Amino acid sequence: MLGLFKVKEKQREESQNNNRRGASSVKKKSAGELRLHKDISELNLPKSCKISFPNGKDDLMNFEVTIKPDEGYYTNGKFVFTFQVSNVYPHEAPKVKCKTKVYHPNIDLEGNVCLNILREDWKPVLNINTVIYGLFHLFTEPNYEDPLNHDAAAVLRDNPKTFENNVKRAMMGGQVGQTSFARCI
Repeated sequence: MLGLFKVKEKQREESQNNNRRGASSVKKKSAGELRLHKDISELNLPKSCKISFPNGKDDLMNFEVTIKPDEGYYTNGKFVFTFQVSNVYPHEAPKVKCKTKVYHPNIDLEGNVCLNILREDWKPVLNINTVIYGLFHLFTEPNYEDPLNHDAAAVLRDNPKTFENNVKRAMMGGQVGQTSFARCI
């Protein structure tokens, strides 16, 4: 019993010494980190979506989502998105980029994503699950009315069969127009 009191006393002294030096033994998490932890623990992803943490589980604020559509133009493709979440999340939408170069009306060749809930329609009640489902939906139903890649949007609007052939060629590692794509199928 006496030994237990000594351990507790030593811990208290170490804590006070750390506080005097400005060091803290426990790093406080921001509200954004706490909310993101909750969102990730409650994820309910489609079987064609996977989440990974390339920097380890200690860095929840930066992660990747892989989407493998099982229907639509992009069936059997593999598309990787990076997520960067700020400390003020959910008051600010996560920053999302597509690492996989893709022929898509709503994703430009630099990986920027046109998804309304990542811009003007973001609200703090939305979460990571909602964003992932939004990205998944872009592959099942690309939207030519709100494009980032205007050429792909025009082809989808005017000639869906040519669009389908262009998507297949790009996913197989071919070239569409002057742009070359890496194989993602």
